[in-house]
Amino acid sequence: MPDASAALANDTFLRACLRQPTEYTPLWLMRQAGRYLPEYNATRGRAGSFMGLATNPQFATEVTLQPLERYALDAAILFSDILTVPDAMGLGLSFAAGEGPRFARPVRDEAAVAALAVPDMDRLRYVFDAVASIRKALRTTDAQGRTVGRVPLIGFSGSPWTLACYMVEGAGSDDYRLVKSMLYARPDLMHRILDVNAQAVAAYLNAQIDAGAQAVMVFDSWGGVLADGAFQAFSLEYTRRVVAALRREAEGRPVPVIVFTKGGGLWLEQIAACGADVVGLDWTMGLGRARTLVDDRVALQGNLDPNVLFAPPEAVAREAVAVLDAFGPPQRADGRWGGHVFNLGHGISQYTPPEHVSALVEAVHAHSRRMRRG
Repeated sequence: MPDASAALANDTFLRACLRQPTEYTPLWLMRQAGRYLPEYNATRGRAGSFMGLATNPQFATEVTLQPLERYALDAAILFSDILTVPDAMGLGLSFAAGEGPRFARPVRDEAAVAALAVPDMDRLRYVFDAVASIRKALRTTDAQGRTVGRVPLIGFSGSPWTLACYMVEGAGSDDYRLVKSMLYARPDLMHRILDVNAQAVAAYLNAQIDAGAQAVMVFDSWGGVLADGAFQAFSLEYTRRVVAALRREAEGRPVPVIVFTKGGGLWLEQIAACGADVVGLDWTMGLGRARTLVDDRVALQGNLDPNVLFAPPEAVAREAVAVLDAFGPPQRADGRWGGHVFNLGHGISQYTPPEHVSALVEAVHAHSRRMRRG
């Protein structure tokens, strides 16, 4: 258990997740600790490899905090990878130079599926040690001399379906031929994989919460590749099981849960009913329409197109304002608050100019303050 106070110098992100009043719209970025930052690349060089970086709590702490030193972000997110869980299952995760993740032992037949089991969480101790280390590194002293956290720390995992895609394909995929073939030909095998994954993801996220994560996010990165009907049965149902099994309070405060399905706008209302506090959106779904559909029953996260960040800073600021205006005033005419956490619609590109991120952060904070002043 973390020994730092649960108090935060900046809890705007957590309040927005819970649809509570905020002075401005909080902002963090998916993949905010990454290759677009020269300091990240320097640390990764010292680590020797991506896995050397991700499995070393000291390095993971260092890169998690790097974007917070540059930008006035409202949350930190654990530096890790979505594939740590299947790696702990013994599938042999590796990252070749210039390539994405690859498993040495993909799950493609009955014997491999039957052998799957929820991994011993001790095999993921390096992740939980990183969470505790990051919480310690986030400590600061407030005006009253109290030890507090600078901003909240977000933990995360891939969704059961997204993990299954990598586990069956053995790597990333353009057409998801192998995993979809199994889904349609042997749905019994796919449900078995997803059931094990859901149990493992819930245990993994709860262990992150125990270690000090103050919010958690489920990345359903590949839910949007499924057909209608298949999405509900093979992705959303297992995400729902994960959410239902999570601890929702720690250190005397609620632990918000975010669910993000890339390409999931078609199923927004169904995703919003899965039990999460926040639904993340990619850039294909208008925030105003999304807010109307969910009627502020959940908070929304998103949803600037990451490619906007290649445009000049003034264009970045203009597009950020458009996203905020699309969501609208956080406080409704009936007095209720809707929650909005500003983010990109997917991870930040490694080619993003760092100074353009500065323009984004400044525009989001400034315009959202103006919106609240009326």
